[in-house]
Amino acid sequence: MFNILICDDDKEIVDAIEIYLKQEKFHVLKAYDGMEAIRILEKEEVHLLIIDIMMPHLDGLHATMKIRETSSLPIIILSAKTEDADKILGLNVGADDYMGKPFSPLELVARVKSQLRRYTELGTMSGSEGTENVYHAGGLIIRDNYKEVTVDGNPVKLTPIEYNILLLLVKNPGKVFSTQEIYENIWNEEAFAADNTVAVHIRHIREKIEANPKNPIYLKVVWGVGYKIEIFE
Repeated sequence: MFNILICDDDKEIVDAIEIYLKQEKFHVLKAYDGMEAIRILEKEEVHLLIIDIMMPHLDGLHATMKIRETSSLPIIILSAKTEDADKILGLNVGADDYMGKPFSPLELVARVKSQLRRYTELGTMSGSEGTENVYHAGGLIIRDNYKEVTVDGNPVKLTPIEYNILLLLVKNPGKVFSTQEIYENIWNEEAFAADNTVAVHIRHIREKIEANPKNPIYLKVVWGVGYKIEIFE
C-alpha cells in the first residue's frame, strides 16, 4: 500500500482528496502546513506528496525546496495560481507536477498513479537475470536494471521524471527529440504548453550530470528543434 501525504491548510480540500485516494486503496497522511509535512516525512515512509503553495508557517515552495535536499519522492503541487510563471516556479524548486485549483479529483488521482508508477520503476531493481541493460554516452552510464546513473564513476541522484527523460535520450544517442515528443513519451499524455515544463526538467538534469551546465557536453540543445544526447566515439 502506498502512503500519500496531503498538505493543504484548507481542511475541506484535504478531506476531499483523501476520499478519492482511499477509494483507490491508498493510505493517506495529512498535514496543514509545510513544517508539519516535513515532520511527517521525517517519521513516516511517504511515497508521494501533494502540497499546496499558500500555507502558514512554511509555504509549499519552501517546503519542497527543503524536502528536495534529501528526498526524490514524487511531489505534486496544487495552487490557485495557474499562470505559466507560477508553474515554472513550482517545477524549478523540485516539483514533478503542478495542478491549478480548482482541479478534477479524478485527474489528480490519475496523476498520482502516473507519478507512483515512475517512482516504483525507479526504485525497483529488476534483478540480474538476462542481459543487463547498460547505456553509455562518454562518461555518462545508465544501468537501467538498477535504475542507476553515474558520471565518471560518480553516482547521480535523479527524480523519476528526470531519470526517464535522460534514459529516453541516452537510449537514442544523436536523435533529436522535440519538447512535444519528450513530453508525450514521459507523461504519456498529449503535450499542451509543454515547452517550459520540459525545459525546467532538462535544466535540472544538466545541473546534475554536467560539469558546466552552461556549456554541456552530454545533453545538447538543437535550437528551434529540441534536445539530444551527444554521440561519443
